[in-house]
Formats: sequence, C-alpha cells, structure tokens
Amino acid sequence: MSETNAGAHIFQANIELSSKIAHLEKALQEKERIDEVLLDSEKRYRRLFESAKDGILILDADTGKVVDANPFLLQLLDYSYEALCGKYIWELGAFKDIAASKDAFQTLQDNEYIRYEDLPLETQSGRVIAVEFVSNVYLVDHSKVIQCNIRDITAHKRAKAERKQLVAAIEQVGEGIVMTDAQGIIQFVNPAFKRMTGYRGNEVVGQNPRILKSGEQDGHFYRNLWDTISAGKNWAGRIVNKRKDGTLYTEETTISPVRDASGRIVNYVAVQRDITEQLRLAAQFQQAQKMEAIGLLAGGVAHDYNNMLTVILGYAELALRKVDQDQDPSVHADLEEIIKAAKRSTDITRQLLTFARKQSIVPVVFDLNQAVESTLKMLSRLIGEDIDLVWVPQAGLGPVKMDPGQIDQILANLCVNARDAIADVGKVTIETGNAVFDEAYCADHPGFVVGEYVLLAVSDDGCGMDKATLDKIFEPFFTSKEVGQGTGLGLSMVYGIVKQNSGFINAYSEPGKGTTFRVYLPRYMGQVVDPLQKKGAESPLSHGETVLVVEDEPALLKMSKMMLEKLGYRVLTAGTPGEAIGLAEEFAGQIHLLLTDVVMPGMNGRDLAERLQALCPNMKIVFMSGYTANVIACRGVLDEGVNFLEKPFSMNNLAVKVAETLDGNRKKNDLALSKQRKNMEIYSS
Repeated sequence: MSETNAGAHIFQANIELSSKIAHLEKALQEKERIDEVLLDSEKRYRRLFESAKDGILILDADTGKVVDANPFLLQLLDYSYEALCGKYIWELGAFKDIAASKDAFQTLQDNEYIRYEDLPLETQSGRVIAVEFVSNVYLVDHSKVIQCNIRDITAHKRAKAERKQLVAAIEQVGEGIVMTDAQGIIQFVNPAFKRMTGYRGNEVVGQNPRILKSGEQDGHFYRNLWDTISAGKNWAGRIVNKRKDGTLYTEETTISPVRDASGRIVNYVAVQRDITEQLRLAAQFQQAQKMEAIGLLAGGVAHDYNNMLTVILGYAELALRKVDQDQDPSVHADLEEIIKAAKRSTDITRQLLTFARKQSIVPVVFDLNQAVESTLKMLSRLIGEDIDLVWVPQAGLGPVKMDPGQIDQILANLCVNARDAIADVGKVTIETGNAVFDEAYCADHPGFVVGEYVLLAVSDDGCGMDKATLDKIFEPFFTSKEVGQGTGLGLSMVYGIVKQNSGFINAYSEPGKGTTFRVYLPRYMGQVVDPLQKKGAESPLSHGETVLVVEDEPALLKMSKMMLEKLGYRVLTAGTPGEAIGLAEEFAGQIHLLLTDVVMPGMNGRDLAERLQALCPNMKIVFMSGYTANVIACRGVLDEGVNFLEKPFSMNNLAVKVAETLDGNRKKNDLALSKQRKNMEIYSS
C-alpha cells in the first residue's frame, strides 16, 4: 500500500473514531441529562410522596412486605416507620382483619386495580377510622410493587351519616319544611308540608310560595316579610294560607336566610306548623269558659231569686190565710194573683238553672205531653218569630220517669240547633208518640234497643247535614258552626241526658232536606199518680215536734219559722251552721227534724247535718236549696233516701215535705202509744 493510500486510510479511521467519540460523549451527556431528569423526577415524586395528604403504602407484590409508607399514613395509623416497613401487611394490627389481610392479599396480586370505598381500620392506639382504599400494581425495575392509597373518610362518613339523619328528621318531622333559592323559588318541601297543603312535591317545586296565598294578608304584609328576610334577618309570625282544595288554614311560620361561606344569602328555609285545630280548640275552650262563667252567674242569680220567691210566696200565703174571701174578696184575689205570679216566676229560675246545669235532678213520673206543652212559650221565644213552631202530640202517650228539667234541656238544645240550621224563615216540629221495638226490628236497625219507649222528635226544614258531619254531632266540642258561634257541647249534653235515663237518640239528615232528632225514653210501666190530685189538700199539721231551721238569708229564715209555727211546730232558728251547732248542744229537749239550706258560708248543709246527727241520732233531715251545686247530689242525681225541698216552696210544699219526713217517727210513736194504752187497759181489768 502506498504511503498515500495508507495515510488516507488512517485519516478516515481517525474521522470515524472522532465521530464515535463524539457520539459517545453525546450519549454520556444524554445519560447524564436523563439521570438528572430521573433524579429530579424521583425528588418530585418523593416530595409528593412525603407531602401527600392521603396515606400511601408501597408493598412488594411478591411477598406482601411493606416497602415504604409516607408520613401521612404513619401519622394516620399511629405507626413509626421502623414498626411498619419490612413487615408483612397481614402482621400489622391495622390491616389484620380487613380486605388487605393475608387471605385477601392474593386479590391484590391478581388485580391491577382494586377499590374499597369504606374500609374500617384500627390504629395502633385503638382508634377506629374509616378509609377509602385504592390499590394499583406497578412494574419497577422489572419487579412488581403494589401502591395502596389510603384516604381517611371518617369525617366525611360522619358528616354523611349526620346529613342522612338530618334528612330523615326533616322527612319525619311534623312541621312543614320549605327551602327556596335566593329569589324565593321553592326547591324542596318535606312530607309534612305536602300533608298540610295537599300539594304533591312536583306541583310546588319550581313555584313561588304565592301559590298558597289566601288573600287574608295584604301586600304590605308580604313586603314586610320579604324585606326582613332579604336583609338577612329571621321572620316569625302567623299566616293564613290556602290548601290545594281551597280550604284555609293558619300556620305559625319561621323563615330564616341561609348563607354560603362568603356570607351571601343562597337559600331561605321556612318551618311551618299548622295551628288551625289548636286555634279552634282554644276558641272553643274560651267559649266554654265564657259559658261556664255565665252559667255560674245565672246559677247564683237563680239561687238568690229563689230565696226571694220563697219569701214572697210564704208571706202571700200567710196573708191569704188571714183574709176572709167573703168579707174582703178583692184583697183575697190580689193575694192569689201574687201567689200565681210567684209560681210562674219559678219557671224563669228553672230555665236559668237548666242553663247553668245546676238544677236538682229528681226523677219523677210524668206525662211527656204536659212537660212539652209547658215549655212551648219559652221555645217560641228562643227560636224567634220568623220560625213556625208546630206541636204534634200523640194522644194516649205512655208516662216516663226522669227529671222534667232535663226535658227542658233536651228541647232547648235541639230547638236552638234547628233554629241555626234555618237560614231565613222555616218550621220546627215537635212530636211525641209511643214506640215498641222487638228483637227482629233491632237486628235490622243498628242503634235501636228492644223495649217500649216514648218518642220525642224535633224536626226542622233547614240546611241539613252530610254523613261526615252526622257521624260526629254527638262528640263533645264538635260543632259545624263558625268560631264563637257554638261550644259543641249542646248535643253531647242531650246525648248524655238520654243515656243517663236508659234511652237512645238517633239523627236523620241530608244536605238541603232538613234534620230530625228522635229521642226514645223508656216507658214507665208502674202506677202513675197525678200530682194535681194533691192540689188544694189541707196542709198536714204538727204532732208537737221540734224543728231546727238553718238559713243564712234572714228574710227566708223568719218566714220559714212563721210557716212552721202556723203548722203547729216548735221552731228553733239559726242563721249560721255554727249557731245551729251551739243551739243543738244547749237545747235540753229532742230536736225531731233539721231543715237546712245547702249552700251556706263556712259549712255546707250536708256537713252540718252530719255534725248534728252525732248530737241527735234520731233527728230527721230535710235539705232545701234553689240548686244542689253537687253538694247533696251524686253525679247529678240526688242520693237515695235524701229528703229535698226545692226553692221556691209554698207553705203546703213545706208542710207536706216535713210531714213526709217525720212520718216514720210518728208511726213509731203512735205504735208505742197504742201499746202503752193497751197495757193500761189490761192492768185496769
């Protein structure tokens, strides 16, 4: 090879060597750059690993040993790095009983991605937490590792549970809950709101609450409400709203603004409580209290009025006994008119006491037709001139046994109801009749009871009632009238009276066709004594007995003494219970009878009678009063065997009651006297 060719060859070789060296240097530089990038990437990864706010656990995919763990996980699990790394995952207390245990480790090996949304863990210190567990399988340096990301969701889970409880509470609470946006458009309503208003959720969501407006509040009311809540303040008050079916209801409402983190109002929440029924019951209670107060007043007035009537009757009768009808007929006639007027006035007090429900409940046998006829004038005034009162009695009516005053109550309540059912002019009909129901009839007619009855029916041609109303009319406090127009007690009181007397009552009505109430009272099957037969009979006189009269009204006390002395009794008088006890203790003779008022200051008549009977065991008792006030009454009916004289009373009433009460003692004394005389005759012979 020539030197020229050899040099060229060497030159070419040098060029190739230089090129290779340059490539090598470039490759080394690239490697250095890549190493720097990898180192930088590793640093960045490490920084992310170290600063991550989720726990990161690196496992050897083949062995299950912990290769690495970040500080957040160590802090979360209360582990040190040395206590965690190099250990099998199933050896760690935090993981030994969960899906990452040894038995479940195969799942982590076989799947590139696994997620557990709610995994319970127990930390080294024994604290139980809930985590979200996500695992991924990676290939690092030709070896597989498993990276487990562990996020603490304990607070989130607690908040979710609290939110679930809150939602459940909102769904179940009895108050209506409404949420609107900042413009007042409804976004949510709970079931109580739906029940209260009758609207379904999809009918109100997206609507303005004005769909509930009733027209009971003016524009100023709503402007004030909106100005208050839009200014960030709470609003509370009562609103009358309208249900879907058009009926009105009253609610107590509180509306509160809801703010976001920046303080901006984003929602309004209203809590609504339906108080319609509460207001109705409160109004009824107030009305009942008012009626009770009026009743107390009426009862007190009637009691005092009865005292005065008794004095008027007594003195008029005493005066009548002193006047000879033939010698001074005009004075005699005047006194008789006074007596008649006083007796007619007793009807007024009876009506007052019936209203006050304090009349003495004394069952007697009487003719229902006569009882109704005696109330017709009062009923006519009660229902007014525009309503025609028709009386249709049946001849041959059977007798009944009850307190006649209760008939007044029944008729007054039924006629008032009939009057209120008639809008303008109309007719109320009162009928009586006899009725007999056998078992076959009662089997086909629920509510009827086998037996013989006397019928009292009250009908009207008023507005009538639907079935829903008819089913409730005898319930206490139920009324179809407007607030303030009725207590709801009238028909329940009628029902109670009828049941108390072993009868029954039925109501028949249709809208627009009027109403009929039929009261069935048991027919009295015993012998009837006409009370008019005793009229004009001579007043029974004394057999020399001593009577102690106790009355806190001086005029009545004086008049009672005069009456009894006219009848031949020896009379002791006391104006107070204490004075009566003192008299009984000091009196040397026998007191045969105590005639005492029931209601007196300091001690009532019954307690006084018990005290005096301890001093005078054989003494008889007669109670007198314009009303019993439940003192001598047991559940509204006088105790069996109690002698009662109702004010106002005439001299003849007093004479008969005292004689009847003393009759047992008189018979015993007469028997003893007869025996004594017989013994004397035997001795004489």
